[in-house]
Amino acid sequence: MSPESDLHEARKSFHEQLDELKADVVRLGAMATESIGAGAQALLDADLAAVDAVIAADVPMDDLTHGIEERACALLALQQPMASDMRTIVTILRIIHELERAGDLMINVAKTARRIYPRALDPKVRGIIERMRGQAAAQVRLAVESFADADLPRAAALADMDDVMDDLQKDLFRTIFATAAPDEAALHQAVQIALVGRYFERIADHAVNIAERVGFMVTGELKASSELPNPDRP
Repeated sequence: MSPESDLHEARKSFHEQLDELKADVVRLGAMATESIGAGAQALLDADLAAVDAVIAADVPMDDLTHGIEERACALLALQQPMASDMRTIVTILRIIHELERAGDLMINVAKTARRIYPRALDPKVRGIIERMRGQAAAQVRLAVESFADADLPRAAALADMDDVMDDLQKDLFRTIFATAAPDEAALHQAVQIALVGRYFERIADHAVNIAERVGFMVTGELKASSELPNPDRP
């Protein structure tokens, strides 16, 4: 086999491995999105068995994250990627930890069911948490899609979506303070639910961080998601 053929095969193998890494990032994103739904539902249903299931489901997420990281580092060390491929690998290394952290935060959300058990959630609080669950899942899903398709407009949309999550967190705080009864148990519950709002807000921030890394992957420049090109933004 000629040196040219060797080089061609090496590059082909590299891109196949890179495509596999990207596919696994998408799979990790799907797992993170599932965790958002499951963790919130465990809290809403006060389902302690479901809490255990959310915790157990985080182990495969951690294993996949570590596997992607090891393979990405091996590609960097052994294949000497070109500039655009180098940016993709660096982006993968950052994104997987954003997604892993989202999964960790949902464990905290699920565990809140234990911390406030057996007190029921106020209906208004339940409604806001349900909306926060949907918003967090939508932001993580869009962030991962923007990575998979190298789509800057979708990545740029995360900045505006994050404003929605910020408003939901404010609504949650206002509702907690308006409905909390003046006793120690109610105060404890209020604090725990306030933390849930913070956890969801942080997941949304992780989605925005992914969007910013997508911008770097595509353009070579690291900008805030609000500064990424978006034809829909006025």
